[in-house]
Amino acid sequence: MATSYRIDDTDRRILRVLQVDGRISNQDLALRCNLSPSACSDRVRRLREQGIISGYAAVLDPSKVDRPLLIFVEVVLDRTTGDVFEAFAAAARRSPEVMECHMVAGGFDYLIKARVRDMAAYRRFLGEVLVEMPGVRETRTYAVLEEIKASMSLPI
Repeated sequence: MATSYRIDDTDRRILRVLQVDGRISNQDLALRCNLSPSACSDRVRRLREQGIISGYAAVLDPSKVDRPLLIFVEVVLDRTTGDVFEAFAAAARRSPEVMECHMVAGGFDYLIKARVRDMAAYRRFLGEVLVEMPGVRETRTYAVLEEIKASMSLPI
């Protein structure tokens, strides 16, 4: 098991660069962070081993892959018991339209972020998938008219 690793300012510089360009070469990353390539490589390896860097991914333009409509849905469950939470969460994980699903405190139980082609596709998703998930009593839908900011970078 890996020991606890405390990130420092150099690690933060590395992480800020990688959040913007995960495909940057180690050589270029080292130059941008004022490190030798071997020191940079060692730090990135430690950041991965510690789970601070959890993965790399290509960021797609939703409109170019036929998923331009962004929807947020509040979900209220009929019962708030462990088995219902687990069954709902498992169903949400299986649904490809669900980009994010968060259990929240407040006036509803879950907040879902979904991507679909259009309102007709959302209507099908709502009727055939979402309301059929275990425990769903009520939903409230919010269609996004304009994305003002969408970022995957954490402020570090």
